[in-house]
Amino acid sequence: MISLVNDTIDKKDIDQLVDWLKTYPRLTKGPRTLELEKKWSKWLGQEHSVFVNSGSSAILLMLCALLEAELITKDSKVVVPSLAWATDLSPAVQLGLTPVLCDINLHNLSVDLKHLEKIFKQEQPQVLILVSILGFVPDMDEIVELCNRYDVILLEDACESMGSKHKEQKLGTFGLMSSFSTYFGHHISTIEGGFVSTKDKKLYNILKSLRSHGWDRDLDPAEQEKLQEKWNIKTFDALYTFYYHGFNLRSTDLQAFIGLNQIDKLDDICKKRNENFNKFQNRIVNNYWKINSRESDYISNFAYPIVHPKRNIIVELLRKNNVEVRPMICGSMGTQPFYVKKYGKLELPNASIIDKYGFYMPNNPSLTDSEIDFMCDLVNDIIRGE
Repeated sequence: MISLVNDTIDKKDIDQLVDWLKTYPRLTKGPRTLELEKKWSKWLGQEHSVFVNSGSSAILLMLCALLEAELITKDSKVVVPSLAWATDLSPAVQLGLTPVLCDINLHNLSVDLKHLEKIFKQEQPQVLILVSILGFVPDMDEIVELCNRYDVILLEDACESMGSKHKEQKLGTFGLMSSFSTYFGHHISTIEGGFVSTKDKKLYNILKSLRSHGWDRDLDPAEQEKLQEKWNIKTFDALYTFYYHGFNLRSTDLQAFIGLNQIDKLDDICKKRNENFNKFQNRIVNNYWKINSRESDYISNFAYPIVHPKRNIIVELLRKNNVEVRPMICGSMGTQPFYVKKYGKLELPNASIIDKYGFYMPNNPSLTDSEIDFMCDLVNDIIRGE
């Protein structure tokens, strides 16, 4: 089986974890989590990061933080790409916000700029959740400019895009906040996990409180003092005082310990994913559609996409030959049952093409040249009609 993912937690990592466990450390959130957050922030080039239990929780946390900071209100509209993951859309619905689906473009699978600006003009949304699909780089200059012009808060979902860059700047550093996933099979793994990263210190403190019930225990001392003084809370009572409508979205120090070693591997992992992507680009013959790769972009590819009217035939052949494949993310979000039940069916033209004809193949750091050649030959044979 040529698998979509490979386990980035190797035997050495497990041995180190076992040795650490023999010291009988604290396993719940503690000092290792703080160490991981600092190490991740340094790698990303961001001021602050909060380690959480999943990339999906990270997106929920970002929207909650905007509400608690009063940067948006319950009647705010949130733009979500029609090609995305379910939990890019679900948190907006769950929090009572109004989602607005934006069609994608067919050169990098991110938001279509014309449709996005039309939404900005007509709907006057407060937030854009920008998803960089499969590690591909959106039109960052134009998107940032549009958000600035129409006063829209930019949040980035870079869960599939660790290490991807636009003009040497890493994705996840353009918006007010960004989310990442460390789920098994992503660029790096903490088994389950994710990050929210931000430059904004006020939001950083709110994120930390929201992650842990809404209390002040993880906040900077000055922020703790400020809240306790505002609400006339004594230090002892502050242990069980809750300032925000919080959650329990914490991860553990056990997972943080794993993550510390994972970050050391990340540059090599991104390099290998980029090299594999370029091999796929050069070897796949597909006149119907191919992802666009710009010189200004560095693509740390999560999986390689194929879009072709012969999708079902290609998929069947790949699966018969033990190649693991998947539909293209959620296809068209406006046709997913959970969206249709609440808002009715919404088909957007470009997303519908991906939904009907798209799938993706494995790209992981352990792929060999012969495995890439094997997959490309299978795809090319069907496309050429051989």
